[in-house]
Amino acid sequence: MVHIYKSIIDLWSGVKAPPAPELKAVTVDPKTTALLMLDFVTQTCNEKVRPRCLETLPAARKLLAEARAKNVLVIYAIGNVTPGRTLADTLPDVAPIGKEPWVQSGPNKFLNTDLDKILKDHGIKTVIVTGTAAHGAVLHTADESVFRGYKVVIPVDAISAENLFIEQYVVYHFTIGSRVGKATTLTSVSMIKFSD
Repeated sequence: MVHIYKSIIDLWSGVKAPPAPELKAVTVDPKTTALLMLDFVTQTCNEKVRPRCLETLPAARKLLAEARAKNVLVIYAIGNVTPGRTLADTLPDVAPIGKEPWVQSGPNKFLNTDLDKILKDHGIKTVIVTGTAAHGAVLHTADESVFRGYKVVIPVDAISAENLFIEQYVVYHFTIGSRVGKATTLTSVSMIKFSD
């Protein structure tokens, strides 16, 4: 018997999530790796807008400290959707220090910024992408990184969205994308090591 459905919507209630992807340990070279800290700002990383972001702060803070200890290039990015955001809006737990570079753009942090130039000028080959929103800045900046030839590392405990489903579909995207999946490593902060 052949079932005829009006549209894909008729099948949605039967969708089952795929198995969780395997997280992999990764060792990166501090000299050719950059840590991208995306949109950890008071306007979006808070109890009202995106409370899950607050839950990622301990992991993000730990990774940031380890990266700085190994002299990894740290780059901040903040959104420009809401006028008036500045680097000073970064949450104190993961705030920039010294002269760490930063860019300001929408979800794709390469768009109309000098992010690619900063990475190339520092000889970067791998980017570790952290931040919020998983379905915004993380997704689009990580994808664009791959398209520009960088390897991407995603510590899934340092990305967030409004709910678990959004985070899950973003992580799943990184496992199946034809170019993206091959150039992206899913991991956790505790599984990232910096070589000497």
